[in-house]
Amino acid sequence: MWSRVLSPRVICRTGLFWRSLFTMQLKTSEFQSLFTDGLTGLAEVFEKHQHELRIAGGAVRDLLSGKRPEDVDFATTATPEEMKRMFQAAGIRMINNKGEKHGTITARLHNENFEVTTLRVDVQTDGRHAEVEFTTDWLKDAERRDLTINSMFLGLDGTLYDYFKGYEDLLNRKVRFVGSAEQRIQEDYLRILRYFRFYGRVATEADDHEPETLTAIRENGRGLATVSGERIWVEIKKMVVGLPPDGNVDEMKQVWQNAKDLSPKPMTILAALFHFPEEVEKMDLRLKVSKEEKTLALFLVKYRKELCKSKENPDSLKPFTDYIIDSRELDAQSKVCELLKYQGEEKLLADLRRWSIPRFPVSGHDLRRLGITSGKEIGTTLQKLRDIWKKSHYQMDKDELLSYVKP
Repeated sequence: MWSRVLSPRVICRTGLFWRSLFTMQLKTSEFQSLFTDGLTGLAEVFEKHQHELRIAGGAVRDLLSGKRPEDVDFATTATPEEMKRMFQAAGIRMINNKGEKHGTITARLHNENFEVTTLRVDVQTDGRHAEVEFTTDWLKDAERRDLTINSMFLGLDGTLYDYFKGYEDLLNRKVRFVGSAEQRIQEDYLRILRYFRFYGRVATEADDHEPETLTAIRENGRGLATVSGERIWVEIKKMVVGLPPDGNVDEMKQVWQNAKDLSPKPMTILAALFHFPEEVEKMDLRLKVSKEEKTLALFLVKYRKELCKSKENPDSLKPFTDYIIDSRELDAQSKVCELLKYQGEEKLLADLRRWSIPRFPVSGHDLRRLGITSGKEIGTTLQKLRDIWKKSHYQMDKDELLSYVKP
């Protein structure tokens, strides 16, 4: 996994702290797999203009854990203006300029998007937002991050840059704030939720928190009330998928056990907390979830017990495919897939993913040709034929179904 470990170096910084910079070399297949044509092209641009570019944050943590990260963020010493000039000169397209004021430029190379953020220092925070200044000091940027395991950088040559013993904490399954827990929390109260999310993922002991960390959380917990519902929901979505199986709610614990290996949507896990649809509505008022997420939660709460596999034929998809046929909603199959994850029906889920929605072969036009002209009668007849078609496992063709019609 690692090549020869380099000697730790000690860096002196202004103030009361000395921090040791721990470096070592990463050479794993997961790391090497990141070097697509897009990343190689990006690296060449930064090297040409003599600006450092490193992988930052959660992607480093994942790589050190032997995982290939789904999302990779990059940090650089180049300012946003310098990056724009570099990319324009290289003919590289830039998209989504919303993050520019915070130092993030998104470049698109070889059909891949790369988010690159200038190193920053927080100059003013209010527990919700931060005003930042750009810097070229990697230590200062690491120091403003929340947890030690998220404060590491990885050079594109595989060199790990670890200022706060993040790698040691990762090996020891420890979750600690960078520096003062109270200060980090007061900079952004959402870090309380982030702490527990990462604790659930990393720690092996149920109650191995540092006492000063719990004290800081208790004394600053009210600050979460000032955080927007949208930001809280983004964090909860990440949290519920990583929730450990020994949670406080029996239903959520069971659903997590059922679905954890089936890639559930965050709302699929969260829906287990709700007893009634009214609770979903209240959750939506506070968190302002998307329409898709809300309708999925309402669907799961309503159908998790009502729509189940057949006791007579447990391998049959029939109850689920009948629902999809009857609902005629574009996302009905997707919702039922999440329900099967909720119920832990791995085989039925695989079968449903291979199933294509059949087309009902009879239309109102066919009935008019047989002399049925009343709209109400056409609707009633189509429903009767649809029920016959469903009983045939969607095998009957148009002529067979029309033979049941008596003009």
